[in-house]
Amino acid sequence: MNALLRCTDCPRLAGFLAEVRCRQPDYHARPVLPFGDPQARLLIVGLAPGMHGANRTGRPFTGDHAGILLYETLHAFGFGSRPVSESADDGLVLTDCRITNAVKCLPPENKPEPAEIKTCNHYLAAELQASPEVRVILALGLVAHKAVLMAMGLRQSALAFGHGTRHALPPYDLAPSGSGGRILVDSYHCSRYNTQTRRLTSADFQNVFQSIRKELDAA
Repeated sequence: MNALLRCTDCPRLAGFLAEVRCRQPDYHARPVLPFGDPQARLLIVGLAPGMHGANRTGRPFTGDHAGILLYETLHAFGFGSRPVSESADDGLVLTDCRITNAVKCLPPENKPEPAEIKTCNHYLAAELQASPEVRVILALGLVAHKAVLMAMGLRQSALAFGHGTRHALPPYDLAPSGSGGRILVDSYHCSRYNTQTRRLTSADFQNVFQSIRKELDAA
């Protein structure tokens, strides 16, 4: 993980973060590490750090609007110790859940380029390979959905993104005997735009987590 913090493989992103560090010396402004239970069965994959959220605090979805609904819902379903995530040292603990991003660095205008998504993908692939306990992967948005497929060596057209859609993934080498493959669940991203336009409501998001909780409880 220390190698990730030093990563400068994407010149545009590395240059942008250097500019941010100059303007905001108190910001994290480096690649953001995954956060949560290292033995989690649920892995949540977001898009990328937000300028004044994870890029500031150093923890995924912490301190920005997108984290409001996410952490509130995680708390409601028993994955989070607190319903609010304010800073990296606020005492929040995730249980049976870990959060990561498809792209680990803040992209300009929150839009990573395709080449940057591809370059960063080996970190997600390594995380999945090193986490045989993960049974359910929640992709927040189309970019995260495609990043998971790429990390697992699946064709981008293999599984279509759809809010609330459940995909059975092929069995993986490190899976416990008889456990079958992982499950990929899709959701619209819990961004400010999606929640304010009501493309994603709190009820919609809770329905996704109800299905995830049933999946894990039945495992």
